[in-house]
Amino acid sequence: MDEEEEERIVGQRQSDVGGGPESGGAGSAGPGDAGEYGCGHVHTGGSVDRTGTGPPHPQSLSDLPPELLVEIFSLLPGTALPNAALVCKKFRQILNTETIWKRRCMEEFGMKEDLRKMEVGGVSSRDLYVKRVNPRVKSGRFMKLLPDYEHMDYKDVYTHLLHPYRHILGIWQPDIGPYGGLLNVVVDGLFIIGWMYLPPHDPRVEDPMRRRPLFRIHMWESQKATVECMYGHKGPHKGDIQTVKKDEFSTKCNQTDHHRMPGGRQEEFRTWLEEEWGRTLEEIFHEHMQELILMKFIYTSQYDNCLTYRRIYLPPAMPSALLQPGLFKGTYGSHGLEIVMLSFHEASARATKLTGDPNVPAGQLTLDVDLSRPVVLPDLEQQRNIEELSRLVLGVHEEVQRELEQQAKGTSAAVRDTTEGACGGASGADGVKADHGACSESCQPGPSSSSNPPEAQPFVLPLGVMARNEVYPRTCRKCFYGTGLIAGHGFTSPERTPGLFVLFDEDRFGFIWLELKSFSLYSRLTDHLAHAHAPNMERFEAMLRNMQSWTS
Repeated sequence: MDEEEEERIVGQRQSDVGGGPESGGAGSAGPGDAGEYGCGHVHTGGSVDRTGTGPPHPQSLSDLPPELLVEIFSLLPGTALPNAALVCKKFRQILNTETIWKRRCMEEFGMKEDLRKMEVGGVSSRDLYVKRVNPRVKSGRFMKLLPDYEHMDYKDVYTHLLHPYRHILGIWQPDIGPYGGLLNVVVDGLFIIGWMYLPPHDPRVEDPMRRRPLFRIHMWESQKATVECMYGHKGPHKGDIQTVKKDEFSTKCNQTDHHRMPGGRQEEFRTWLEEEWGRTLEEIFHEHMQELILMKFIYTSQYDNCLTYRRIYLPPAMPSALLQPGLFKGTYGSHGLEIVMLSFHEASARATKLTGDPNVPAGQLTLDVDLSRPVVLPDLEQQRNIEELSRLVLGVHEEVQRELEQQAKGTSAAVRDTTEGACGGASGADGVKADHGACSESCQPGPSSSSNPPEAQPFVLPLGVMARNEVYPRTCRKCFYGTGLIAGHGFTSPERTPGLFVLFDEDRFGFIWLELKSFSLYSRLTDHLAHAHAPNMERFEAMLRNMQSWTS
């Protein structure tokens, strides 16, 4: 509703209640009077007005002044406003007010900029579109091809862009076989953009994430949203988005010729290699690494036409967590850098792969750390000795295996006795559970290290452990026994091998793979990820189980 329309409604209301400039002073009342809002007109120094000449008490919501209705409607969810507009003509007129829809766009979808001054990644939306279409043509010649943003309003943006595509906002894992990935779909100005998050170039694990747009949705006309594929090297082109089922959607490119390059597959491979690894194939001397890179290019290039995405959540924060859970970039030898999700579950910390490789695919539990089994490091000279470190960790590993065997025997005995109807078996099973529960309770991790950081202790990698040229910290806070998942090519013969989890600080941790004699350094992904938090722990754990089943 424009300003003239709003003034007309306000003026009409004033004349109806006798409060206009020509009605005399008897019927006038200030906006602060309680009777204006139906709360009882009480004078502080006299009696109640019973002459009937004052403003009437509102008998219904429609009797409220327009400015108050605007404030009320602004508090309602956008999905409820169309029904409110059906009540009467007055509501319908008021619900065209930009203030209402601007507030809905801001509060529900995080749109903060003014609609007339939108910027996408620091570039105006007009310039962004012109550069993406054809960077060789001056922007002035393309201005008339762009949508008329000046005549768009917040209601159109909410109704035809934000609300219809609200279900795809958040973080997702693309179904690219063992490689997986991390997609973040966000509202960015007048666009909804799907950014593929890529780890830094190996081995710079502490560098920020790289982003590549895969698709975008924007307002082309005042009542129509357009989906465009951003893959390839010829600029945006027509695409499509379909909802497969709850928490799953797919994208499709309708012009795959835009993905092809004049130089054919060789030029496409060179370009992909530079984007993916930041180097040429000649600069990668390791033959095995060259094979892995070529294999990944051949496999992932099959998915440039259509991709399916499954929703994932950020892990919920736990009061007893060792550090803030979240996403981390980690080093994985010849496979380069990969993204893992660190979460806490009672007395354990788990790192799940969001990106993977042909050996251990995305979705698998790469690290499982037992926070009830801390490892006290020896002095620096002893730390440099791989045999000494192995002796410490393997001692804990053997103890864990013995306990698991005893629990398995106790469970078998309890099942057998229960089947036979013996009473003693039930009490024996209770005894096993009680012992396990007592251990778990006494071994719970303490409060977060950020609130009460422990004293740092010197740390050095043992001689003979490969570290992929990482510059790792020389002090650590705590160390714990854990296991890491290793497997042959094609995820064959997977097994959990013992290792040492090393907590450096709030944003970095490491893991020493004893059997492989290698070290992985993990650094926190600090990007803000909106619409990504799990509703509760049960929903998050169900998602983790589903992730493992996708690649099993």
